[in-house]
Amino acid sequence: MLRKILSLMFPVLVGAATMSAPASAADNTTENLMVVLRESVGANKADETLVPMGKAKVKLGDGQVVDFDTGWYSYLGDMHVRFVFDGPNSMPNAAPDDLKRLGLTPDAALELAVKNIKRVYGEPRTKPWNDLTEVYGKSPDFDSSYFLDKSFWTELLKKHPEGVVALVAKRGGLAYAPLSNQNAVEGMRKGVEYLHASSEKMRVSSALYLFKDGRWSVFQAPTAKK
Repeated sequence: MLRKILSLMFPVLVGAATMSAPASAADNTTENLMVVLRESVGANKADETLVPMGKAKVKLGDGQVVDFDTGWYSYLGDMHVRFVFDGPNSMPNAAPDDLKRLGLTPDAALELAVKNIKRVYGEPRTKPWNDLTEVYGKSPDFDSSYFLDKSFWTELLKKHPEGVVALVAKRGGLAYAPLSNQNAVEGMRKGVEYLHASSEKMRVSSALYLFKDGRWSVFQAPTAKK
């Protein structure tokens, strides 16, 4: 039933996506809690606070209407956060009751989840990507999650106090350039829409983001969906 409900919800809430089977009791511990970024089609949230997306009414094939609490949180721009339990063959979503069971607020869960990603898949690494710098780890599934690693971006500000501009167009595609690098930033402005659209089911955000003064803001608004 859970998979059926979610398959019907995705076109309304976030576009094409996939969902793993529910976590087993052995998987849903604090050590396995991680976090991913996913697209919220048509959204453009101005600040990076976590806001519960709440319940949605879903009409099943048999006509039955049910309420389902996604356990997802609106984050920034056209992105939302999902807490997941990392497993060898699946990445099941954490339900709202899971955070209560683990004694975690959403903000505390986010901090823990990022620490777990770095513990298991390494600190964020960087490499040149044309005029940009790509950020990645040991698993492409979590590359975009390094967007949430405030310590990494804060360290970058020591070299680039003017701020850094980032795109997170797809799950395995997180990149940035200093705000002062006008050519790179202009290339991001022109290229993010194509990179996002061409990523199909792996896409995350069509916006650009600025990290400055210890926080993220929307630098270029998401592409308006027609």
